[in-house]
Parts: sequence; C-alpha cells; structure tokens
Amino acid sequence: MDTLVRWTGPDTMTFVAETGSGHAVVMDGAPEGGGRNLGPRPMEMVLLGTGGCTAYDVVLILRKSGQDVRGCEVALHAERAETEPKIFTRIEFRFTVRGRGLKPNIVERAIKLSHDKYCSASAMLAKTAELVLTWNIVED
Repeated sequence: MDTLVRWTGPDTMTFVAETGSGHAVVMDGAPEGGGRNLGPRPMEMVLLGTGGCTAYDVVLILRKSGQDVRGCEVALHAERAETEPKIFTRIEFRFTVRGRGLKPNIVERAIKLSHDKYCSASAMLAKTAELVLTWNIVED
C-alpha cells in the first residue's frame, strides 16, 4: 500500500494525499495553525479511516452470517492526550445497524470480531487508546 502526501505551497497548511488506488484527498489545518479549513485534519482522517475499516468488516461479517443487513453506521468520538504527541487515548464507537430480523448476538459478534481480529486500524489504535464499543439495532 502506497500513498504520496504533497504540501500545496508556502502560503498554506494544505496537503493533498494521493492513494495507490488512484484517489486524492485534501487535508488542511485549522486557521489558528495556518490552515484555511479546506479539508479534514490529518488526525480526523485517522479516525474516519478507522470507522470505515470497522464498518466494512461488520457489514461483511453480517452478510456472511446470513443476516439481512440494510444499513450500518458508526459514530466515533475520540479523546486525545493533553501533551504532544496528542495521541488518541480513548475512542468510543457507537454502531447503529439496520436490517430485518437481525440477531443481536450475531451483530455483537460481528462488531467484536472486527475489533478483536480484522480491523487493522482498530488494532493499531488499541495500543494507545481505550476502545469502547456500543451498538443498537434498528428494525428496517
């Protein structure tokens, strides 16, 4: 997996990241740090990547388990250290899984499997942060 991150110029704190799969993402800093708020902050990208990684796993596991899953979202809330490096110290994952006749034990198992076995991003962040998982099921 490869990525190239390029600073856009001397008057900005904007960066363009190009992925090995051919996609580009703009990242920027907060105005108080010299940015212009043109894109997400790099640490926000880490958090949203983790959310995407685990949501992908959950949907895949539920489908393979024969569940009629119709929607999955995960809201993440992260706390960071007060001092540099301001690593994530606690991350709450709040899953909402929609479907028809979803079995709670299978939904719980899918979420735990993602975090305990499959999601590389969660595994890395678990080295420094407490991961808190909650979920609810909405009948579709």
